[in-house]
Parts: sequence; C-alpha cells; structure tokens
Amino acid sequence: MPRKLFRKYTPDPEKIRNMKGLGWLGRWLGNPAIWHLHRRSVARAFFIGMFWMSIPMPWQMIAAALTAIPLRANLPLSVALVWISNPITMPPIFYFNYLVGTWVLQRPAQHFEWSMEPERLMALIGQIGVPLYVGSVVVGLVLGAVSHVGINCFWRWHVARAWAKRHNRAG
Repeated sequence: MPRKLFRKYTPDPEKIRNMKGLGWLGRWLGNPAIWHLHRRSVARAFFIGMFWMSIPMPWQMIAAALTAIPLRANLPLSVALVWISNPITMPPIFYFNYLVGTWVLQRPAQHFEWSMEPERLMALIGQIGVPLYVGSVVVGLVLGAVSHVGINCFWRWHVARAWAKRHNRAG
C-alpha cells in the first residue's frame, strides 16, 4: 500500500483543527479519523465516492465530503473518487444509469438529444429525470457496496499475505 506517499501529502489534523480561517469547520476537519488510511476508513471512502460519483448533480465533491466527515471515512479518497465521473466519463455513466432506471421502473427507454443549453437541459431532465435518478441511486448503492466489500477483502488478503511472507522469512 502506498501509505507513506499518502501520509507525506496528508495534512496534520491538529494543524487543521487550529486553523483560524476554518472556524467551526476546524473541529470537524480536525478529526484524525478522516485523514488516516486504514481498512475501515478506506472501505467507507470507496462506498461514499462510488455512490456520489453515480449521482448526476453539481458539487458531487461537497456531497462526498459532507458524507465522509460524519461517517469517518477517509476524506481525500472520498472526494477524489468522485472524479471518476468527469466530463469525459459522465455521458456513458449517466446513460447506463438511465437504462438501469428504466429497467427498475419497467419503462421503455426514450430517445433523447443531449444539450447543455439551460432550457433544453431542464426539458431533458423533466423527460428522463425519474429513471435517471432511480438508476443512479441503484447503481451508486451497488457500486458502493461492491467496492466496500472488495476493499475489505483486498485489504485482508494483503495483510494476510504480508504476515505469511514475514513468517516464511523468520522460520
């Protein structure tokens, strides 16, 4: 695990807690649990990051951060994972979410033209919004759960392998 690399660039929670410019946020951001890399915080961060990256909304990073802080997930990782959905990957991700939503709601998929013009975008959301958001929540929960379980399994396997290597060298 690249823990030393992350530790090098992770801010000190005590310094964050004492920063005057943060005010009341300093208490929340100064919690060491949201900066440490351990199995539980990383698994939670993956759940949070994968969930919020699936939801089509502005400010996904803020939603991920606001979820990570009370759940004591690794904050930087939660926020970084949201960037899986970026301007290049958003169309296929959200189209897939839309298709999942139509399947869950048992509705036929509609043909639509994508547009970033505000009027046409609002009309498009009115047309496909319900299946898109239902599918996004379903996909987000599934991706979050699978990544949470996957990280826990991988972490345990990695630790068991390291212990076995250490035991073989000693004996």
